[in-house]
Amino acid sequence: MFSLLRTTLVPHLPASVRFRSQLAPRQVQHVKRHKGRVPIPIGGSTKGTTLAYGEWGIRIKGMGVRFSAKQLTTAEEVIKRKIKVVKGAKVYLRVFPDIPVCIKGNETRMGKGKGTFEFWATRVPTGRVIFEIGGTPIREELAREALRQAADKLPTIMEFITRSTPPRLGNLVLQPEPSTDQLSSPTQTAEI
Repeated sequence: MFSLLRTTLVPHLPASVRFRSQLAPRQVQHVKRHKGRVPIPIGGSTKGTTLAYGEWGIRIKGMGVRFSAKQLTTAEEVIKRKIKVVKGAKVYLRVFPDIPVCIKGNETRMGKGKGTFEFWATRVPTGRVIFEIGGTPIREELAREALRQAADKLPTIMEFITRSTPPRLGNLVLQPEPSTDQLSSPTQTAEI
């Protein structure tokens, strides 16, 4: 009887409401997770270091970093505001904040469990592409300015990349190997 009365008076609300404009996963298995470390790309994979959807983009040139959902949302809004004049232009976000960050208050005594959930974040290594611009053809000057303003909102050093930019492996930029046609002599003998 009491539980029935309680459910009719106080409807069940989720712990945190996720709005359409917020970057957050729809469902997680554990609300609290270990802090973890920013990965260091040493394994030889260059996945996620070149453009996949757009014509212009930015990727991390400095140290790997942890981005919060608010930082990514702010940078995305800056890009959208700048390229609004181009009809059909799209912004692609290549990372997603799915790691819950829990924080305990300052000057709190030891113990009493882990802190409460504070915000969503993602750990991004050096060389990973963060934003891309594409959809319709955009002038390079406009794309460069929009991505520069977005990079100013993020807490690490970024670099502007195009489709022809080679991939990165951490701090190492991998230059394409010259093909065998380029290695042969420029003068070729004609067969008679």
